[in-house]
Amino acid sequence: MDILKQLQSSTNLTPNVLARLAIALSLLSKEPIESFESDTNGLEFNRNTLTGEYDFVYKALIAQQLGRPITDDEYFPSLIKKHLDRGAKWLENEYKYAGNYEKLIKGLANFELEMIR
Repeated sequence: MDILKQLQSSTNLTPNVLARLAIALSLLSKEPIESFESDTNGLEFNRNTLTGEYDFVYKALIAQQLGRPITDDEYFPSLIKKHLDRGAKWLENEYKYAGNYEKLIKGLANFELEMIR
């Protein structure tokens, strides 16, 4: 929650947009998400507000990354929260390194390319 609020004040992006960016960053990782420790504190997101009409896409991407089918109960809120928390930490680090919004966006494009390679 703190990370998203800080980033919101620095970038003027809403928490749900930042959350989607964080989840996308986390999904680029090859490290298993199950071992990531997520806390139970923070903002509460409505599933429809966070994933909207693309909910099935998020669920499919998470299942693909895990290499197995996932239940609805696993997916939301547990796995989504883990991806959000891990990605938020990376997003925060990327912003600190970039120093401003414009450089953050450019850095995220490079981050994606580095993770894919």
